[in-house]
Amino acid sequence: MKLVIAEKPSVAQSIAAVLGASKRCDGYLEGNDYLVSWCFGHLAELTAPENYDPKFAKWRYDDLPIVPENWQYAVASDKEKQMHMLSALMLRSDVTEVIDACDAGREGELIFRTVYYLAGCTKTMKRLWISSMEDSAIRDGFANLKPGSAYDGLYESALCRSKADWLVGINATRLFSVLYHRPLNVGRVMSPTLALLVQRESEIDAFKPEPFFTVNLSGGGLDAVSEKYKEKAKADSVAAACKGHPVTVKSVERKEKSEKAPALYDLTTLQRDANRILGYTAQQSLDYLQSLYEKKLCSYPRTDSRFLTDDMLSSVNSFVGVAAKVSGLSKPDLVLAEQVCNSKKVSDHHAVIPTMSAAKADVSVLPAGERAILQLVARRLVCAVCPPYKYEETIIILACGENTFTAKGKTVLALGWRAFAEQEKENKSLPNVAESQNIPLSDAEVKEGQTTPPKHYTEDTLLSAMEVAGAKEMPEDAERKGLGTPATRAAILEKLVNGGLIERRKSKKAVNLIPSHTGISLVTVLPEELQSPLLTAEWENKLKEIERGELTADDFLDGMR
Repeated sequence: MKLVIAEKPSVAQSIAAVLGASKRCDGYLEGNDYLVSWCFGHLAELTAPENYDPKFAKWRYDDLPIVPENWQYAVASDKEKQMHMLSALMLRSDVTEVIDACDAGREGELIFRTVYYLAGCTKTMKRLWISSMEDSAIRDGFANLKPGSAYDGLYESALCRSKADWLVGINATRLFSVLYHRPLNVGRVMSPTLALLVQRESEIDAFKPEPFFTVNLSGGGLDAVSEKYKEKAKADSVAAACKGHPVTVKSVERKEKSEKAPALYDLTTLQRDANRILGYTAQQSLDYLQSLYEKKLCSYPRTDSRFLTDDMLSSVNSFVGVAAKVSGLSKPDLVLAEQVCNSKKVSDHHAVIPTMSAAKADVSVLPAGERAILQLVARRLVCAVCPPYKYEETIIILACGENTFTAKGKTVLALGWRAFAEQEKENKSLPNVAESQNIPLSDAEVKEGQTTPPKHYTEDTLLSAMEVAGAKEMPEDAERKGLGTPATRAAILEKLVNGGLIERRKSKKAVNLIPSHTGISLVTVLPEELQSPLLTAEWENKLKEIERGELTADDFLDGMR
């Protein structure tokens, strides 16, 4: 018998259906020489400090740092039954090999290996690595199983990540909590993310708006504006000097411009758009996408790639047909498949796209959130294979006496991909005028404005900031830059909210992320190293080196200690 272990029951059921393991047993499915079982996410995790020594149950400064010699694991009481079940299945005499079918990524590898090693299993290990839960992808994956050893580096990096997060999280959280006599949660991604928010709030608080004045002219179908003046008297005198006089066209500049179609979604860009367009939190978007993946309607969600692999080129046309159907759009006349395929820019998984199965699905019966996310993903694929959006930008400089005014307009030449995108407000096209032409003036009006402070972060803009945080200081060839990974950023934001360090505050159309008083106080006392995105970016870089076999786990963990 071959034992297949998936990350979740729903995934196990999909795999079992393809393999013909249809007999239901307690905690697994059986049939056709396969046993198919599952974890419930992490079945076993690194244990709490008090399980190493009862004295650690009390948080005391003198006990720090806590650095385990031999790492131990604990299984949550509600997961014990499944853990015993998996151990028993692995050790069954008729089981000859164990197949890791957990999610194809760093955490999925850790979930499987932890169970495999805790059970004391030494049987042949194979790895199922797929980007879609469609039957065809599962069949293809089982026809091309990889030896488990091919992913030893991935497991080592996952194990180092969890141990290092434990060391920093446990020790820093206890240190600052005992120093300041209140629970203060510290983490290597959480803390620099909180610092970004606190920095932004201090910039907003320190901002002093300054008034400015502009002179707005209208006439001959043109609306033009002057430079900004600090004094109203100056703007008034310019407006007065223009009234009753024609203005002269000083120059007309026309430029043809084009905007390439946007790349496909990776998880972070999808979460950003879903927050901006649909108002979903990063965690909601990930949950909806994960559910769509398990329903075989979307490809693997936790990806940082925005392209498909070159071997998918011939299938792109079919995928676009599915995407058009799902999103209720017409299929583009011209599908530029090569725009979305580039194997060099794909890491573990390709970009998020609807699967072929989505064509047969009744999208109307999906929960509203899942339907909206699927349609967003589908619309992006349709846009991504279209020609560029082309327009002509016109800038007209007008003169009245010594003063100049600018009028700007845009004429669409070819809608291209924008024909399928969310419609934006139309830009005004300008009348045809020639250099030196005089235009009669109908109005000259002074308008007052004021400089605006930086905007509060929303989940859209914070995810963007997390993605690029510290990137300038990182080496050019760094594998990962920024704070966290596409797979972890949503959970970090939820931790900050649930820990009372930040709050979501509704403002008009947006929901802003605002640091709480406790969050601000924590950043004030944290050392620079724990606030800097460089720590986590450097850390992610080293984890990639471990994955590739360029750095040993021991060297990395010694540095952490």
